[in-house]
Amino acid sequence: MSGYVGILVSDPWLQNQFTQVELRSLKSHFLSMRREHGQMKLSDLPAKMSKLKSVGENLTEEERSAFIRKSYQDLDQDVDFETFLRVYLNLQSQVNSKSGGGTKNSSAFLKAATTTLLHTISESEKSSYVSHINNYLGEDPFLKKYLPLDPSSSDLFEIAKNGVLLCKLINVAVPGTIDERAINTKRALNPWERNENHTLCLNSAKAIGCTVVNIGTQDLAEGRPHLVLGLISQIIKIQLLADLNLKKTPQLVELVDENQDVEELMNLPPEKILLRWMNFQLKKGGYKKYITNFSSDIKDGEAYACLLNVLAPEHSSPAIKSAKSSLEKAKLILEHADRMGCKRYLTAKDIVDGSPNLNLAFVAHIFQHRNGLSSQTKQISFLESISDDTEVSREEMAFRLWINSLGNSAYVNNVFEDLRDGWVLLEALDKVSPGIVNWKMATKPPIKLPFRKVENCNQVVKIGKQLKFSLVNIAGNDIVQGNKKLTLAYLWQLMRCNTLQLLKNLRSHSEKKEFGDADILNWANTKVKSAGRFSRMDSFKDKRLSDGIFFLELLTSVEPRVVNWSLVTKGETEEEKRMNASYIISVARKLGCSIFLLPEDIMEVNQKMMLTLTASIMYWSSKKSNEEKPSVVSDSENGSSLETISNSTADDTASETSSTE
Repeated sequence: MSGYVGILVSDPWLQNQFTQVELRSLKSHFLSMRREHGQMKLSDLPAKMSKLKSVGENLTEEERSAFIRKSYQDLDQDVDFETFLRVYLNLQSQVNSKSGGGTKNSSAFLKAATTTLLHTISESEKSSYVSHINNYLGEDPFLKKYLPLDPSSSDLFEIAKNGVLLCKLINVAVPGTIDERAINTKRALNPWERNENHTLCLNSAKAIGCTVVNIGTQDLAEGRPHLVLGLISQIIKIQLLADLNLKKTPQLVELVDENQDVEELMNLPPEKILLRWMNFQLKKGGYKKYITNFSSDIKDGEAYACLLNVLAPEHSSPAIKSAKSSLEKAKLILEHADRMGCKRYLTAKDIVDGSPNLNLAFVAHIFQHRNGLSSQTKQISFLESISDDTEVSREEMAFRLWINSLGNSAYVNNVFEDLRDGWVLLEALDKVSPGIVNWKMATKPPIKLPFRKVENCNQVVKIGKQLKFSLVNIAGNDIVQGNKKLTLAYLWQLMRCNTLQLLKNLRSHSEKKEFGDADILNWANTKVKSAGRFSRMDSFKDKRLSDGIFFLELLTSVEPRVVNWSLVTKGETEEEKRMNASYIISVARKLGCSIFLLPEDIMEVNQKMMLTLTASIMYWSSKKSNEEKPSVVSDSENGSSLETISNSTADDTASETSSTE
């Protein structure tokens, strides 16, 4: 039965949009329409979907028809269940727009940017991002024949269809994320090669912190403007905010008065640090208000005028004080920025309109160009004295990116701070094991009473014990207090549980129910041997894994076309090992594995990440095998087959999970 589900709802973000009950109901409607009308085309849906309460009662048939004509070029396209679900989601968004409703968490830029409920695009944002792309990728050997793009055209969405530009943009934002040897860069790509690029792009975007639960490879292949622009805006934002941390810019310690506040600053998300920096500079200039956002608080231009005057008084213009309107003042502000050498990310109208994304980009660019901070030896030396455990930092990053990939209600910037109220952990547990959380006993943020946080975290620990986690020394209060070691230990076991659960769901009922690390190890060795290769690993801490050869042979055994062996080194030197490790990660993501490790994890044979990588490849291979099995769609399958769907992202989130040492 699970194979049937995999065929009908193979796209992870689609699975993540519905509960099992909703999927069962929609599938029932879909099969009913198929029984009545046989094979359906897109042109049939406006009339046929009238029986669906949400879109049938709130949209006329003409409105449904107009939207489908606008969204799809080929109305003779056959409708399968996935297409039906996509149309339903998009029509629901029209209902929300019509009633004035917004998207969930619309204030959270990272979550709102790629939601399926956003269908309008900002021409000003598009123009700004096109300018950014032309500036940073104009000399790229592959892309320079297509660039510069015309911001007034739809060129951006056309070129995005082959996936190369988006992959390259990710590498601009976080250099080295994608091994460019893994990108398909032929002039004419076939559909399989384009899909590989889009898969690589989405998995790599997750690996740098983008939220992509509501976007699939087909969306990129079709160049859907609101989704492509949403993804690009996240990537560019990550690039512009990259320096807003104490490792990259230690001078930021000037923003705190006392040494004991430094750790608090280290735990802030970059947007908050940028606001704090802006207010710090505004205070120098005598500005009386406190800026809390990049929209309404700065649309009158007063804060910008003060900020630029503090940072570059030599370029200020007396005319700005006598400006008769906000628009005139905004134009003078941008002229001041130009004289500073700051590239514009917005127009005067964007300032007056309070465009949050473009104003954030503009302020971040000003910070990159001239932050106005001085090196304070005492504070910086204190910062250097803070222990920096590289392995803890890498694990925190991996777990943070994994938990964000589940599509929870809040975006996690730091697991030691953002999980302390227990709510996100409860959401993650409910997705890993649907129904296990007693929501009546949980308190949703914001939580004012400390004991409510402890109650949430006590339930987190209680559920962990139900799932047979090793939690001998972990109590709810340890999570509330942000205990790094114990928080990481819990997250590791949660990831591992998710991995094993998803892998177990793919196995046939005839196979044994218990499933563990040894099964993953044996599968990998058997797979490599059956492909006629000779590598093997004795354990997930086998030092021979550092050269990367075993994983390259494993990837070849599950998909012979995916590894270009002419690019593989012998893995004898550190540099050769790094090249292989980088290639392994990109090739695995190109296949469809959602993983959050770094080349160093392979080179150093990090036991947890080795299991994560192996499990991810195993999940992809097993899922592919299940989908290739012939299956018969019948009404009797309605409902029961859907019981196997986890409400978590059923992509390779398992791949991201790990196992206890």
